[in-house]
Amino acid sequence: MQHETASPATPAVGANPLWEVFVRAKRGLNHVHAGSVHAPDAATALRHARDVYTRRAEGVSIWLVASTAIVASDPDAQGDWFEDDKPYRHPTFYTVSDEVGHL
Repeated sequence: MQHETASPATPAVGANPLWEVFVRAKRGLNHVHAGSVHAPDAATALRHARDVYTRRAEGVSIWLVASTAIVASDPDAQGDWFEDDKPYRHPTFYTVSDEVGHL
């Protein structure tokens, strides 16, 4: 694995905050996480995101979120957060009569 060294004109990656990039492909669709960029501020991050993730006109809208603003659940606490004790939320819980054939 190669390690890049920053020149005095180029700040180290760690000096710039990490921004999460969400791109909407076209109107009416959801924004989807496309990746991340490092940038010193939101305006620069937006330009970087546009250049990296929409260079072939893949999107109509970009959202940025500073990674420090993201709050996430602990994957090790999956059982506590995502208990499957509500079977009525699954379509297998319900029965459909034969008269309703299109479902």
